[in-house]
Amino acid sequence: MSTNSDDKVKPVNLHKPSGTAIEQQRLPAWQPILTAGTVLPMFFVVGIAFIPIGVGMLHISSNVKEKVVDYTDCGFPGNTCADQLKRYPGTSCTCTINFKMDKDWTEGRSVYVYYKLTNYYQNHRRYVKSRDDVQLLGSVRKEPSENCGQFSYNGKLPIVPCGAIANSLFNDTYSLSYTPLNFGARTEVKIRRDGIAWDSDIRMKFANPQNYDPAYPEAAFRGTAKPFNWPQEIWRLTSASRTNDALRYEPLMVWMRTSAFPDFRKNYGIIDNTQTYFKNGLPAGNYELQIKYSYPVKSFNGTKSFVLATTSLFGGKNPFLGFAYISVGGLFLVTGIVLVFIHLKFGKSVREMVDVDESTAY
Repeated sequence: MSTNSDDKVKPVNLHKPSGTAIEQQRLPAWQPILTAGTVLPMFFVVGIAFIPIGVGMLHISSNVKEKVVDYTDCGFPGNTCADQLKRYPGTSCTCTINFKMDKDWTEGRSVYVYYKLTNYYQNHRRYVKSRDDVQLLGSVRKEPSENCGQFSYNGKLPIVPCGAIANSLFNDTYSLSYTPLNFGARTEVKIRRDGIAWDSDIRMKFANPQNYDPAYPEAAFRGTAKPFNWPQEIWRLTSASRTNDALRYEPLMVWMRTSAFPDFRKNYGIIDNTQTYFKNGLPAGNYELQIKYSYPVKSFNGTKSFVLATTSLFGGKNPFLGFAYISVGGLFLVTGIVLVFIHLKFGKSVREMVDVDESTAY
């Protein structure tokens, strides 16, 4: 039986694009023509805009108050606290430093207390990963993460919190007192240890176990051990305005956020502005800093400092950003001037560049 060729089904080309303008590439296009008249003004606009911004940032940064007290070699000459810690590891030492503030810090801004460490490489890869984020969220009964390595168990008991970061928690403590310049009565300057951690850390990264009871905090951590270098258990950690913080101890949260640079400062606390003398900041006067010196830094050639500072819209005292804006703005202005000179000396107009024929020199 013969079949008519007209009755055959014609194949359909499934890969054929439709006839729309976008698939057939018929959409109108626009291409900028970069000429001296369009490019050179941008150099001057950026330069003129960046320089005033940089000057403003420098002015704001210069208004930030800061007092740095290095106490690495605190103690008696020849018998400093650092020497005592070297001879008797794991102990602590008490020393006192007096300093004077000649001007009032009473602009109504909060005064923050920091500790500053140098030559401390918190950004080491193995150090940064030595933690257990699930454990920090309250799962203290589970097996510690393998990232914690040698800081996972103390005997058969799991360490909470485990890891090298938690084990090396900064544990120096400060007590500050104030005496007016006219030699009045000495007053204690209270330092709050709460309100210093990032809000995201407080809400999402640290939590106590579900069965945690502030009245009996040790019950939730029974069957666990403290880190090797800690003088006390996790459930004994206490902030100035709260009790039994445990894993929600804000100085721990601050320390666990590792620094990217070897020289860094971290928030220790905030001057309590509910006191009579310190409602608007710190007044001028004589101050006595008493330090419980427990954290060794001499072994890695580091230093320690106590820092008092106010903040601004851009954070602490840091003139780098202002200098950076001024430098970039100046660079753009100088580049713009040089390009204008080159254009006037050797440049050609747009018409000369477009109208090209056989007689054109180039």
